[in-house]
Amino acid sequence: MQYGICNLSIVPLRCEASDKSELVSQVLYGDFFKVIEQRKNWSKIRLAFDNYEGWIDNKQYLEISADNYTILNKQSPKLSLDLVEFIQDENKQIFPIQLGSSLNGIELLNHSYDGNITEGVISKGNLIDTAFLYLNSPYLWGGKTPFGIDCSGFTQMVYKLNGYKLLRDASQQATQGEALSFIEESEPGDLAFFDNNEGTIIHVGIIMEDNYIIHAHGKVRIDRLDHSGIYNVDKRIHTHKLRVIKKVI
Repeated sequence: MQYGICNLSIVPLRCEASDKSELVSQVLYGDFFKVIEQRKNWSKIRLAFDNYEGWIDNKQYLEISADNYTILNKQSPKLSLDLVEFIQDENKQIFPIQLGSSLNGIELLNHSYDGNITEGVISKGNLIDTAFLYLNSPYLWGGKTPFGIDCSGFTQMVYKLNGYKLLRDASQQATQGEALSFIEESEPGDLAFFDNNEGTIIHVGIIMEDNYIIHAHGKVRIDRLDHSGIYNVDKRIHTHKLRVIKKVI
């Protein structure tokens, strides 16, 4: 088994071993992983944080030892808390990293960082404040940063920055936590899931106070939430059909 760490700002994680393949997620600076299959130009990886799998270009990560992988996996995550901050590499060159990038492997990479860091579990009451950091971020299928993010990437990163683990996709996140019977039982920070006509979970957002929800749809935006689903305040229509509300924390 081989292991790796992302030494660049944002690296695409693709469905297949091709630059033309669908973007399924992103690997942020400091994310580490197992290499479960390797080809000449591509590697299939399994991320340590959420076990999500996909293909990454071999030029866009560094191999690490099994011992270093184990050490990183046992540490409490240290994450960048700045929308954009800069890393200085071993050659004294700088490059930007994004909100939520992992800093546990910075010494291993021989890099330095001066920005703000968050570590450990933070009160559930901080989730909405964190969500506001992504407000108006454009929607990007597979995205995980303020420069492009999808609905489940948004919820995963907000929870991650507060010390909690969510799986990657909305359908996976819907398997976590305790189901609530009514919106009235929810509190800010709980997750609302939405399905399509076939009953497949396709969307997720974070519940706010007073029947509002913050979610990624076109951009990270705030809309109304009722028993039918999400009511888009601009279009004045329901855009998503409510399936279930889950209390993860």
